[in-house]
Amino acid sequence: MSLAGWQVWVVIIGLGAGTFLIRLSFLGLIGDRALPEWVLRHLRYTPVAVLPGLTAPLLLWPGGVDATADAPRLVAAAVTVLAGVLTRSMMTSMVIGALVLALAMWVLGPAG
Repeated sequence: MSLAGWQVWVVIIGLGAGTFLIRLSFLGLIGDRALPEWVLRHLRYTPVAVLPGLTAPLLLWPGGVDATADAPRLVAAAVTVLAGVLTRSMMTSMVIGALVLALAMWVLGPAG
């Protein structure tokens, strides 16, 4: 089943309105008030949850849904995690991981 041109615009506008209302609920309605401590405690973990959520699909399925993980990306991910644990610096671990990925793709080839 495919959508007609006007149906696509209805979906886009509906999703935009939903996103606006979700953001308005936090920023517009309670944005000038202090948040409770339990909310702030949970929000501290947001970046820790978002970064793996953004990188895991690129690591496990680099070419799309039917693709499989390849050796250069797995090696770079392991080295990045190790560098992060050892240095306790996100930027340092990201730079080391990018360099290892470039080196691994040069040595092993893009498809491993």
